[in-house]
Amino acid sequence: MIRALEQLIGVDKVLSDPGSLRAYDCDAYTVDKSKPQVIVLPESTEDVAKVVRWCNENQVPFTPRGAGTGLSGGALAALGGVVISTKRLNQILEIDLPNKRLKAQTGIANKRISDAVASHGLHFAPDPSSQSVSTLGGNIAENSGGPHTLKYGVTVQHILGVTMVLPDGEVVEFSVDDPGFDFVGLIVGSEGTLGIVTEAWVKLTPNPLEVQTALVSFGSVRQATESVAGIINAGVVPAALEMMDKGILEALRLAFGLSFEPGSEALLLIETDATVADGSAVRELETALAICRSKGALRCDVAQNEAERAKLWTARKKGIGAMGRLAPTIVTHDGVIPRSKLPEMLDFVYEVAAKHQLGVANLFHAGDGNLHPCFYFDDREPGIVDRVVEAGEEIIRRCIELGGSISGEHGIGVEKMDLMGLMFSEADLRAQSLAKSIFNDGDLCNPCKVLPNQKGCVEHQRRWRGAAW
Repeated sequence: MIRALEQLIGVDKVLSDPGSLRAYDCDAYTVDKSKPQVIVLPESTEDVAKVVRWCNENQVPFTPRGAGTGLSGGALAALGGVVISTKRLNQILEIDLPNKRLKAQTGIANKRISDAVASHGLHFAPDPSSQSVSTLGGNIAENSGGPHTLKYGVTVQHILGVTMVLPDGEVVEFSVDDPGFDFVGLIVGSEGTLGIVTEAWVKLTPNPLEVQTALVSFGSVRQATESVAGIINAGVVPAALEMMDKGILEALRLAFGLSFEPGSEALLLIETDATVADGSAVRELETALAICRSKGALRCDVAQNEAERAKLWTARKKGIGAMGRLAPTIVTHDGVIPRSKLPEMLDFVYEVAAKHQLGVANLFHAGDGNLHPCFYFDDREPGIVDRVVEAGEEIIRRCIELGGSISGEHGIGVEKMDLMGLMFSEADLRAQSLAKSIFNDGDLCNPCKVLPNQKGCVEHQRRWRGAAW
């Protein structure tokens, strides 16, 4: 296999040494691991197509992978085989300023797109917290969101067209301007199960001319969550409305020496913006802060310039990275609930963590009810991975009971595949399977993801899950 792939696309594009195989045996959902047999690093759409065609001819499973920052096992080589990494597909191909759009290969980091057009007053709105490393292709696969999802929408609203290698190796193009069915809308969020997107046209969004940012401290989580509901009920739609609890604050203290108002149990990061400098962002922020104060806020810090704004964002942007100071392993969940249920849901999260004797910290997109409970633990402790999985499933079930969803932006992958039946009926799942079969009627392209009970996957799941190396 290794020699054949080296002859196909070049020796320098193939990795098979033990260190590489171990580095690619999971994504950021590290409690499920499965080694590939080989990793390929294509540099063009044709390279990808060659590899996919070879995999079909030889009945070898293949798994697309971007930066590996995914949090649901979507880039796990579930049945071994070939990992097709897009990290060398990282070029901007065309910038169309009059039409506010850009074409890029999908291995490019999200932030590089915005950096490329910043001088023209434009940016790529989807901004997951890992945007400096996570890729455009990963955004497309998971339909990712980020802190500014509340106002600007998730990835699907910003993708205008894609070039994709189908599971049989055929190269096709789809555009939102195509008549008939919206295949772009189906492909975005399909988690690499319909094919491998190698290039995409993205919509560019004008930079706001007025931005207001505040960091608000609260003495309790309930005060913070009630403030979130109050802000939205008042008709204010912030550009970002993010929450961090005391677990995150402790991690930030240990990792970066950050200090917060004494007695703080939770923070809200509130950002408002406007495309015209008419004072509307200021008025919206004032309304939001008045609501926070009415709920008992301890302190409200408002940025006076760009440097101060960046400083206020530090707590949100570095929170997950700081978690490494609390424990060596983290599993970050991704349930969604109605905003009005936030106080009740956060109480439930803490109860579940206590019951299973796990550490938990919460950092999430409060404005759209997208929870990210982060369980932190040492995966070398016997039995603890099972407790983490059980606790996570309890939280997801509660999200469904409260009228929410099993995922907001991390996707299903292998992590939540068995939970799809909580949200969808058998008929629903059959319909999704039929939609998938239009593109992928086999079991080679990113197998064992999203849809439960796929052929050949159940027996392998026991092998994936367990304590890490």
